[in-house]
Amino acid sequence: MDKNNIIGILLIFALLAGYMMLTQPSAEEQLAIQKRNDSLRLAQIEMLRQDSITKAEQELKQNIKDTTTVTSDVIITEADSLIDSKLTANFGIFAKAGKGEEKFITLYNKNVKIKFSTKGAYPYYGELLEFKAYDKSPLILFDNEDNKVWLNLYIDNKALKTTDLYFDVVSGDSVFNAETSTQTVKFRLYAGNTGKYLEYVYSLAPDSYEVTYDINFVGLSENIAANASYIDMVWDTKLKRQEKGADWENQKTTIYFKYLNDEVDWLTETSDDDSEELDSRVKWIANKGHFFSSVLIAKDFMKSATVSFVADELQEKYLKTTHSVISLPFENKSEENYSFKIYYGPNDYDILTEVEVNEDEDLQLKKMIPLGWVLFRWVNQYAIIPLFNVLDHTGLNYGIIILLMTLIIKSILFPLTYKSFSSSAKMRVLKPQIEEINKKIPKDKSVERQKATMALYKKVGVNPMGGCLPMLLQFPILIAMYMFFPASIELRQESFLWADDLSAYDSIWNFPGGFEIPMYGDHVSLFTLLMAIAILISTHLNNTQMSGAQAQMPGMKVMMYMMPVMMLFWFNNYSAGLSYYYLLSNVITIFQTLIIRKMIDEDKLLLKLNTHKKKVVKKSKFQERLDLMAKEKAKKKK
Repeated sequence: MDKNNIIGILLIFALLAGYMMLTQPSAEEQLAIQKRNDSLRLAQIEMLRQDSITKAEQELKQNIKDTTTVTSDVIITEADSLIDSKLTANFGIFAKAGKGEEKFITLYNKNVKIKFSTKGAYPYYGELLEFKAYDKSPLILFDNEDNKVWLNLYIDNKALKTTDLYFDVVSGDSVFNAETSTQTVKFRLYAGNTGKYLEYVYSLAPDSYEVTYDINFVGLSENIAANASYIDMVWDTKLKRQEKGADWENQKTTIYFKYLNDEVDWLTETSDDDSEELDSRVKWIANKGHFFSSVLIAKDFMKSATVSFVADELQEKYLKTTHSVISLPFENKSEENYSFKIYYGPNDYDILTEVEVNEDEDLQLKKMIPLGWVLFRWVNQYAIIPLFNVLDHTGLNYGIIILLMTLIIKSILFPLTYKSFSSSAKMRVLKPQIEEINKKIPKDKSVERQKATMALYKKVGVNPMGGCLPMLLQFPILIAMYMFFPASIELRQESFLWADDLSAYDSIWNFPGGFEIPMYGDHVSLFTLLMAIAILISTHLNNTQMSGAQAQMPGMKVMMYMMPVMMLFWFNNYSAGLSYYYLLSNVITIFQTLIIRKMIDEDKLLLKLNTHKKKVVKKSKFQERLDLMAKEKAKKKK
């Protein structure tokens, strides 16, 4: 064999080796192949088992009983032995719980219905019985694979997920009615016949939205690593679409959480995805929808957590998929207990205020309702919500309640409105005198112009900011109402005039063929259209009233006329109740403006101002002191 042959053989071996390395399956592929082979092997064993039993029955009919029985028993025993050894290899002391039949246990009262799967013993189905979805179907928070809760356990150096194991129902019943008395469901995951087990206990009281949830580890400390300081709980949920306006609902859907003895925080609702590491102790975590939430509340605390969500692009059935990994403190005692409450219910201010796990502990769950920043939240908490609740008890249609609220608020604010209008009228009647000042003093002496103008205002007793301050005081109420109506679950699916749901947009016409105007939408909201017209009329009246003051701000005038057009686009997909409120507010403002104009005689007002100009203005003691100090300072300089 010459040198070329040896080189050729070596090249062939090198090519074969390279080919084998390139085509060799990855570790994941090898695992998948192994799983497939295991599945095929188990399937073959089961087929052999069934064939053997069938054959045994046939031979039994032919009176060959003994032989067939022995053969069938041997094959069945061998198949069962292989399955048991496989389960032991995967699940260790929980091997017997690795196989079973999935069953469903129902726990309900008049408010909620929860179904639990025995495979994992987690809430498999959740329904709020007193509410309906936007299409009038049952309001189901989650079902099927939408919601999963499990523990990641390391038992005897084996990684286990509790959702892979079948729990026993201790009580034995399948339906628990908690309408008249508290009912409790117990699930246990037995570690063979050792007396060790993992237990889940769920309890529901009448008229409650809160499910008490206890996790008990009994005798498992020897099987869990001695240096383990925590156990991970994983909570995955697909948040369903429940409302008419999916885009608007999605902007109110996210994960909220509260640190122990600290403030409430949340992930950015408008983001396509967001996540946060909660490194310190956590009191509760909520999968918060627009009007309905699922909240996991710890009696003590959760050691830490990682929370995240990913938005659904289509938004047809789901809005966001949430993922929470929660670390529970583990002390490796013979018995470990974790107590929680799970709130499945509406984002109702009064109901959330009453939820508690420890007496006199403020969970601040009501902060999931977006009522605005501190000042605006105070206005809502101490003024708007109490007023709304009083009117709500009348039983009137919510459209009438909003009308009454608007009349009451505008009546309370009328003195401020009158003062603002009166100040504007003073500025307007002084306009000719201000123009005379501007004629006398050239444009390039703007400082002197300003001083002369301010001197005139001081002589006649006019505060140039008198019209702005009353409007500024009304601003917190304006913003508070902007936050209040979209967050009010009371308006949900309540109809008024042509609007079938005051919490969602109203529509008098939908564009055909799926046509959509960018930033506007695929429909025409009549309340929004009327609101924009009312704002335009109100703006025009206000501009004519403020013409004297706005002569130096022509850009502001254009901006004020552009605002109604911008709001037409902005509010088209918003709550119909909000647009209706702003429509009423501006219509009342228009009438108030016309009435005040009749009340104020501008000729008499100008006479009064000119009379005030002739009066000697008495200096205040403070001003006298300032003048005296100025004179003394001037003497010292001389």
